Amino acid sequence: MTPTETSETPDGNNGNGDSKSTSVIVNAIAVLRSFTADEPLLGVTEIAGRIGLHKSTVSRILATLEQENLVERDVDSRRFRLGLGMIAMAGPLLAELEERRVAYPVLRELTERTGETSALMVWNGVESMCVEQIPSRHQVKHLAPLGARYNEALSSSVQVFLANEDKDRVRNLLRSGSITLPGLDEASVESYLARLGEAAKRGWAANFGETSIEEVGVASPVYDHRGDIVASVLIPAPKFRVSQDTLASLGEACAAAAAKVTSRLGGRSPR
Repeated sequence: MTPTETSETPDGNNGNGDSKSTSVIVNAIAVLRSFTADEPLLGVTEIAGRIGLHKSTVSRILATLEQENLVERDVDSRRFRLGLGMIAMAGPLLAELEERRVAYPVLRELTERTGETSALMVWNGVESMCVEQIPSRHQVKHLAPLGARYNEALSSSVQVFLANEDKDRVRNLLRSGSITLPGLDEASVESYLARLGEAAKRGWAANFGETSIEEVGVASPVYDHRGDIVASVLIPAPKFRVSQDTLASLGEACAAAAAKVTSRLGGRSPR
C-alpha cells in the first residue's frame, strides 16, 4: 500500500470513514518507515519528499506520533527520530521470537570466535531485517543495528533468503524493483539465480564489497523442523580485515553457527 492524500470535509469526514481511516494508517506507517539506521534523523520536508505527501499532512502525522512517543524531536536540530515507544511496541514480538532467544548464545560464541559482529536476520517477504546483534570487540567494525532492513540483491542475507524462494518469485521481485539488483536485465537475473544456487549448495552466501566497498558480509540459513528457512546468521565485517583467502573460513564459521541454531530449534536442513 502506498501513502495517499485525503480530501477532508470541515467536520473531518470525507464521506467514507473506513477509507479515510485506512489512508491515515497507511500514511502513518509510511512516515515511520522513512527512518532508517543510516538516516535516523529526518525533518518534515525530507519525509514528505520521500513518501510523496504534503508537508502539512506529514506534520500532523508526526504530531500524533510524538504524542504517543513513537517519534521524538531532537533538541538541537528539531528534526525527528523514532521514539522509545517503538521499542515498547516491538518488545513483545521480539520476546516471542524463539529464533532470537535460541540464537543469542550462539551469536556470542560466533563473535568471540571470529572477532567480528554477528547478527540474526529474519525475512518479511521483501527485506532482510535484523532482530539480534552481537557487536565486534574491534574499534573498527561493521554493525547490523536492530531493525535495520536490507533489500539489495547482493546483500549476503538477502541472497540466503532468496535462495530458498521459488525462482519465478525471485524474478518478479527483481523486475518489480522490490529487490534491487544493479544492471538489471534478463542476463543479470539469470546469472543472479545461478549465484543463489551456488550459495545454497555451499551453505553460505557472500557479499565481498558489492553493496558497500568497505564491507564484507557472509550469511547462512537457519531452518525449522519442517526444513523451512526461518532466519539467517550474518557476519558483517570491514573489508580490510577479510581477504578472498579468509572469506571461506568466515563463511564456514557462519554456516556452523547457523547449523547450531537450527539444531537448538529442533530444525533440519532440507538437503
